[in-house]
Amino acid sequence: MAAAGIKLHPACRVRQEEFGLLFYDLRGPRLLFAATGGLLAADHFESVRSKDDLPAGLTAQQKNVLQNFITKLLERGFLREQPIC
Repeated sequence: MAAAGIKLHPACRVRQEEFGLLFYDLRGPRLLFAATGGLLAADHFESVRSKDDLPAGLTAQQKNVLQNFITKLLERGFLREQPIC
């Protein structure tokens, strides 16, 4: 059985802004402004990856904040889980 990964939901989009990331859901429409600064790039969610797969060079606190953020994106439907191939 393949491990579960995350990816941007097909009905959602994300783009880089000065403050961080802007997520929008075409099903709603719903917007989510995320003050991530430069910690996470918009293309991070284009491929299936583990929830723990974060950019190199982050502090333990930054990793924790981003992992919590990713969990919230899953809960709100901006991301979805799927098998990692």
